[in-house]
Amino acid sequence: MSLTRREFMQVGALTAAGLMGAPGLLRAAGKASFDELLKFNNKGKLTLLHFTDCHAQLLPVYFREPDTNIGVGGAAGNAPHITGKDFLKHFGFQPGGVEAYAYTMTDYVKLAQEFGPVGGFAHMTSLVKAIRDQRGADNVLLLDSGDTWQGSYTSMVTKGQDMIDACNLLGVEGMAPHWEFTYGAEQVMANIEKLNYPFLAHNVVDTEWEEPVFKAFEMYEKAGTKIAVIGQAFPYSPIANPRRMFPKWSMGIQEDAVQERVNEAREQGAQVVVLLSHNGMDVDLKLASRVVGLDVILGGHTHDAVPQPTQVKNPEGVTLVCNSGSNTKFLSRMDIEVANGRMTGWNYRLIPVISNLIPADKEMAGLIEKIRAPHLKEINTVVGKTDSLLYRRGNFNGTFDDLICNALNTQMESEVSLSPGFRWGVSLLPGQDITMDAIYTQTAITYPNTYRRQMTGEQIKVILEDVADNLFNPDPYRQQGGDMVRVGGLRYKIALGESIGKRISAMELNGKAVEPNKQYWVSGWASMGEVDGPPVWDVVKKHVQEKKRISIEPGYNLKGIV
Repeated sequence: MSLTRREFMQVGALTAAGLMGAPGLLRAAGKASFDELLKFNNKGKLTLLHFTDCHAQLLPVYFREPDTNIGVGGAAGNAPHITGKDFLKHFGFQPGGVEAYAYTMTDYVKLAQEFGPVGGFAHMTSLVKAIRDQRGADNVLLLDSGDTWQGSYTSMVTKGQDMIDACNLLGVEGMAPHWEFTYGAEQVMANIEKLNYPFLAHNVVDTEWEEPVFKAFEMYEKAGTKIAVIGQAFPYSPIANPRRMFPKWSMGIQEDAVQERVNEAREQGAQVVVLLSHNGMDVDLKLASRVVGLDVILGGHTHDAVPQPTQVKNPEGVTLVCNSGSNTKFLSRMDIEVANGRMTGWNYRLIPVISNLIPADKEMAGLIEKIRAPHLKEINTVVGKTDSLLYRRGNFNGTFDDLICNALNTQMESEVSLSPGFRWGVSLLPGQDITMDAIYTQTAITYPNTYRRQMTGEQIKVILEDVADNLFNPDPYRQQGGDMVRVGGLRYKIALGESIGKRISAMELNGKAVEPNKQYWVSGWASMGEVDGPPVWDVVKKHVQEKKRISIEPGYNLKGIV
């Protein structure tokens, strides 16, 4: 069973002191080094390593964290719903250092130019190897919460094979899925056969026989400890992605089934129980308050980078909820102490993977070069240049979303454009070339076709209302997808505290109020239904080629938040 509340508070007080003191906060570029990134107060013998939502980014990238990450209800003002200077103050970080660069958008361009790109599998590999050397490989368990096989050109054209090869070489030991499903059920099953580790998802059930499709959990033995890792796939894949791609699979949060798997694992002798989750952090926080016996949740989906685990009380103890960011920008390390068959102590650090400070692993770098070599002509094609910081991440339109929406309206001859609120997609700094590689990081999916159709003003409003209710519903279990749908041409206000149908107001197009009964030409992509327009990357490519230089001021579409 998990720690009692009293025991956990005692352990938490000790480990929190170690967390803030020993791992060495990196205040400035001049003091930052690989050794500083590796500093850690060792605890016990067992180490869990975790990453999530890499979205097939094999090379180092730039990735700006959100300026807007709104929490509703009890989540308001709490991690992960804190950004910028508030984030730095909350976690005790100073402006201008590695933490400010890694965790926030504050002074982003300046710090990006100072510290350089983040992530990359070759740099992640060096970090993982260093920790394995320090702790002993048999004492370390490396886990991945998914969204691994999607998000780049090479992953799309190889159907995830590039990431399977990279993760096998990295030594991943278990994963949970989400975007993996968008290759279709048959391809998913074929890909699983190529993995050197288990693909875990207890909450995916065959609709015909109501039988599990995948393995529910895996028992590991590390550092003389039995660890159970339960896989939790994204519960709303059939809503967030086209159902036709996996028509015979049913999914859901399945809270009772989580409890059953925890109980089963304990009965089989598990001393530490981990939920490897792709729920999203708010869902994990609620789940942790209701399921007993979980020691740790290693989560993904919402791309939240949170420096310390959230300690969630439940009827029989406390569960640590962690989320490890995205794009291989972070690696979570948790050391665990075990005594008398249970977890008795822990220490944690979310390590920023600053590629300029970490040497690239030669073997992984060689594999990445081999993977990309056949595709260099396509991905290295330069189609334009940006004068603006281009980014996606945030509750509302980012400037890369604006670029996509502008391209749709221009090339599809529409008045309003709609682009999904995807969280994946890396950033470009002012002055960088816009390559096809960069465009694919925003658009590489298996259902990329665009559409153009007429909708009434009321129909457009209904779409915005539905997505807003999904995003800002006070019950985390009803938050079923990404961020707010991105819009082009349109401006609107949003009232977060209202109920569905009452959040969106003051819709405006070209300075005129949108009329409920008037027909407007609307374009978009990533449709849940089958459409036959050109793939969105071709639309964006043509637009950028015609414009040559891209300059976008953020925030046009949102007239106000109330």
